[in-house]
Amino acid sequence: MKCFSRYLPYLFRPPSTILSSTCHTEADIISTVEFNSTGELLATGDKGGRVVVFQREQESKNQPHRRGEYNVYSTFQSHEPEFDYLKSLEIEEKINKIRWLPQQNAAYFLLSTNDKTVKLWKISERDKRPEGYNLKDEDGRIRDPSTITSLRVPVLRPMDLMVEATPRRVFSNGHTYHINSISVNSDYETYMSTDDLRINLWHLEITNRSFNIVDIKPANMEELTEVITAAEFHPHQCNTFVYSSSKGSIRLCDMRAAALCDNHSKFFEEPEDPSNRSFFSEIISSISDVKFSHSGRYLMTRDYLTVKVWDLNMESKPLETYQVHDYLRSKLCSLYENDCIFDKFECVWNGSDSVIMTGSYNNFFRMFDRNTKRDVTLEASRENSKPRAILKPRKVCVGGKRRKDEISVDSLDFSKKILHTTWHPSENIIAVAATNNLYIFQDKVN
Repeated sequence: MKCFSRYLPYLFRPPSTILSSTCHTEADIISTVEFNSTGELLATGDKGGRVVVFQREQESKNQPHRRGEYNVYSTFQSHEPEFDYLKSLEIEEKINKIRWLPQQNAAYFLLSTNDKTVKLWKISERDKRPEGYNLKDEDGRIRDPSTITSLRVPVLRPMDLMVEATPRRVFSNGHTYHINSISVNSDYETYMSTDDLRINLWHLEITNRSFNIVDIKPANMEELTEVITAAEFHPHQCNTFVYSSSKGSIRLCDMRAAALCDNHSKFFEEPEDPSNRSFFSEIISSISDVKFSHSGRYLMTRDYLTVKVWDLNMESKPLETYQVHDYLRSKLCSLYENDCIFDKFECVWNGSDSVIMTGSYNNFFRMFDRNTKRDVTLEASRENSKPRAILKPRKVCVGGKRRKDEISVDSLDFSKKILHTTWHPSENIIAVAATNNLYIFQDKVN
């Protein structure tokens, strides 16, 4: 414990390992994971188009340690495979992103998207059922009107709790290219969906039209030099949003300036060091994720090898740069050959914006403390995830003699990768998706 606390102020332990199976198909692979605004619910989407929602255990006097555990609350099929007959293209059912809407009443609402269609889902509880209809019997069959001799007043009877997921809105036909991100605006009335070349603004109540706010498609597609990789609204200013590109640049846009935000308000890009220039420079500089801090003051971006933190008031260079797995720089050729160099890793802030987290290979995930500048590598695996056991930091040996607790860079398993992570909005609870397994860790509580 003392050894571990030197690395980071949080000692993470796993309360449980959930959503796992020993033999899995491609459809079981988790493709997105997201806490809601209170952290009471956690949603995952997979390649089979399913959404699984977990709910946090309520505190019990008899078992106080169970407070951090999450159990399955609702499971539903969000998207089905489709076929575009005009383009002869198959549309996958894979869930690309899930975003929660703030809770306004007893029900919960979330947006889920595959490559082409965004859906608004309502998740609600029902513990009563109506009985005593006049025109139909208890089994639902229509009664013969001639047998009805008296008027009955229907009553509500208690029943076993049932959680229902119903689609309230379907936002389709808005994108020619694959949707890579969705983001809910701070006005809670609109959201944006982003594909490779365009960003559309939707109203949550209107499904048959959207407004195109960014369009980078050139007149001649042969002149295309970059694509949009991610986009997000500012957490407090409903007119401001940011989007990243495959060239490693970030553009901040203000919707008050123009209806079409092709001209950015701010442009963030780090000049390339000519001494580090290589065949893979353009590929590894592509930004796979961009996130505003909770305060709205900073931006975090993830490219293949690093995580960068930008101050919105300083466009010239990043405020902080963290090396995620720099030991892979010598392996870029083999990573290119097995397509791993195109993996899209996500990054997340903790609730106070003081620690950032992102994934790596071999089921490793990295944490960086912005205040102390300490970092730690942890592993999400069944072997070291016994309930209430403290995770031990892992180290990767690049060359020379390998210590007992180190792992050689040549022994890393590139088929095991953590692309999707999320952090509880106010507590030190994290959820990490590793292939078909979801791991939930919380900080050590005495």
